[in-house]
Amino acid sequence: MRLGVLDVGSNTVHFLVVDAHPGAAPLPAYSHKAELRLAELLDADGAIGAEGVERLTAMVASSIRVAEDKGVVDLLPFATSAVREAVNGEAVLARIADETGVALQVLSGQDEARLTFLAVRRWFGWSSGRLLNLDIGGGSLEMACGIDEQPDVACSLPLGAGRLTARLPGDVADPDDLRELRRHIRTEIARVVGEFARIGAPDHAVATSKTFKQLARMTGAAPADAGARVPRRLTRAGLSAWLPRLSTMTVAERAQIPGVSEGRARQLLAGALVADAAMDLFGLEQLDICPWALREGIILRRLDTLDLAATRPPALTA
Repeated sequence: MRLGVLDVGSNTVHFLVVDAHPGAAPLPAYSHKAELRLAELLDADGAIGAEGVERLTAMVASSIRVAEDKGVVDLLPFATSAVREAVNGEAVLARIADETGVALQVLSGQDEARLTFLAVRRWFGWSSGRLLNLDIGGGSLEMACGIDEQPDVACSLPLGAGRLTARLPGDVADPDDLRELRRHIRTEIARVVGEFARIGAPDHAVATSKTFKQLARMTGAAPADAGARVPRRLTRAGLSAWLPRLSTMTVAERAQIPGVSEGRARQLLAGALVADAAMDLFGLEQLDICPWALREGIILRRLDTLDLAATRPPALTA
């Protein structure tokens, strides 16, 4: 069947059309996306501004038109931290539903962590043993660890690259702002490290998200056009070597780094600080990059429900 996944993220609104059926890997068929950076468009009160709401509603409407053109039979629309935490989130959802007919499902931070973990588990398989996954979004950092398809521990922290970039005003980061942000990030992550330590050290540490992919590319990983199945890795040593340079670069200079998009260049430093802190506090020297993440987790969960419905035995009758 042809599915459409509408992902309203804190950085990007992405509508992905996939061909999928239970027991098989979903195959991307068409991609339609726009970088709205909602996490950076919140006003002083924490609301998504009028411009952001207009652009978001228009993007959802255009995604519906794409779905019709591409023959999508099942739409899976969801939103993450930017909408979840906006003070006018309910009003935004109501307006989108009224103008487009789309009812966005707002995922909790834990749901994001669990569904991303499911995608990572399916990609790497059971041979990974106890799996730890880290995901840096625009609004939040998700972490999950476990030995099954459902993690034993899953949590979400307000440490997204877009959200934190607001604390680094200016074209070049101020050293005092940078030090304060670094302290804040490490304090937040340190609060939850113990929950993960209690279930044991991971056998395989993995990272998902555009931020981690760009950091890996920056430190020497293969480019995107090499294909999804090419192994990619982010090392703590490589990241640590780059951090002092990133902290003194302008946004334009960061955008010239191979693999870093112009739209994400401003967020790169904050994302690097989160990645460095997480790797340090979890005692990780390297992270393997997984090409599947939340969208694929949503698709896999949907396919699982279809598979169960198809194989459920008929009800007994008297």
